[in-house]
Amino acid sequence: MKVKRIVTNIAAATPSEAEKFYSAIFGLKVVMDHGWIRTYSSGEEMTTQVSVASEGGSGTAVPDLSIEVDNLEIALERVKNGNIEIEYGPVSEPWGVRRFYVRDPFGKLINVLQHE
Repeated sequence: MKVKRIVTNIAAATPSEAEKFYSAIFGLKVVMDHGWIRTYSSGEEMTTQVSVASEGGSGTAVPDLSIEVDNLEIALERVKNGNIEIEYGPVSEPWGVRRFYVRDPFGKLINVLQHE
């Protein structure tokens, strides 16, 4: 057996609220919308991964999601323009990433990162 993909599901009373965060900040597109569930995608081919952690690194909380981007400064600018509070960073970490933490509209802690 081969795992083909892993999907993150986030509980939300109003799935359309995800638009102002996942689409506006990260440019993800709706690829499925049944009203009760919305799936967003970048269209990129991705590696299947599951991370299990005791902390988020540098003593931070374990994030619910990590989103790797190709330009952290653009993501940071969009977060600031959206008046979204940054909970950690931006900071260059000793393991070779630059990152910051924010919360999505549903309270999930998001680690936004770029490999340096």
